Amino acid sequence: MRYVRYASIAIFGMALVLIALANRGVVTLRVLPDEMAGFAALNPTYDLPLFIVIFGGILMGLIVGFVWEWIREAGERTAAARQARELASLRAEVRRLKGERHQGKDEVLALLDEAS
Repeated sequence: MRYVRYASIAIFGMALVLIALANRGVVTLRVLPDEMAGFAALNPTYDLPLFIVIFGGILMGLIVGFVWEWIREAGERTAAARQARELASLRAEVRRLKGERHQGKDEVLALLDEAS
């Protein structure tokens, strides 16, 4: 199974290298369109290889997706923490009630009651 994982990683890495080699052309990346650049009085441009733009877009999409999902699951994490606290308090109450039930009895009889 380990070899299948390593082979998959190698194939994926080779595909990324091939995409990078096929898209080495330099493109100009502008922050704003030319029509809006006059209003902002600031329009930085960057000359980058196309594969960096492609991989950067994929990476930014992954980051936005992970953050979006983390925010979406906040309610579920809160509910799970609340249920864990409630479970711990109920377990403590069960232990307390079992201790009260055996109060005043012989220790051997209390152990036999707990075993059943």
